[in-house]
Amino acid sequence: QVQLVESGGGLVQPGGSLRLSCVASGFAFSWYAMSWYRQAPGKERELVATITSTGGSTNYADSVKGRFTISREDAKNTMYLQMNSLKPEDTAVYYCNARHYQTYWGQGTQVTVSS
Repeated sequence: QVQLVESGGGLVQPGGSLRLSCVASGFAFSWYAMSWYRQAPGKERELVATITSTGGSTNYADSVKGRFTISREDAKNTMYLQMNSLKPEDTAVYYCNARHYQTYWGQGTQVTVSS
């Protein structure tokens, strides 16, 4: 059974940091490109960051460049998103995505940036 389980979300003050994790099971994690998406209330889901199957290449949305870092640890079937200098506009549900022959989604974890 394929599963993507996100964790690490929560409430943080502006300027703070959080690290999200996505643990995968049920498929060949190392073969898949992995991404983080987010969806704010009333808005469409948007791509935040992507890392290739080899981990050799990453891409970021302009809105998070220089603040967020995506990484993966294939030995643990886990992907991470380190989020620094958080802003209120980063508030959203963050989703883990795996893409190769098939596409899989996690259930999401809420990130709220507020004072």
